[in-house]
Amino acid sequence: MRARDLLADFPTVGLGSPVIDAARLLADQDLPGLIVVGDDGLPVTILPGTQVLRLAVPGYCLDDPALARVVDEAHADAFVRALDGRTVREALPERARELPVTDPDATVLEVAALMARTRSPLVAVVGGGRLLGAVTLQALLDRVLAT
Repeated sequence: MRARDLLADFPTVGLGSPVIDAARLLADQDLPGLIVVGDDGLPVTILPGTQVLRLAVPGYCLDDPALARVVDEAHADAFVRALDGRTVREALPERARELPVTDPDATVLEVAALMARTRSPLVAVVGGGRLLGAVTLQALLDRVLAT
């Protein structure tokens, strides 16, 4: 089995896309992350949903989780508004990581190793100079466990 056998269409966002739109896309489609593409349509990085959360959660709550407990629910909803006016570029980690991209001929084990090594819930598949889609952790596990 190869990456092409697990390939699915997958939504993308650009670096300049509003991060609130990316958050809505993640939530509405129950996605583990998004493929961020450059102007050429090729993957630049993978944006995990957890990175969007890091942008919305106040730094003091990240530093000291006990402080998050004292914020009531009515005020906690206001943190999502912190995403307004911000871009996907701002949600990306400061340090670039290995890009989880493979070709359509990669084996299932190669895809799994890439996911594990990059700690990414999805791998972008590129062939012929264009993005073909993605292999998600869920699709990989479903296929592997079904055999």
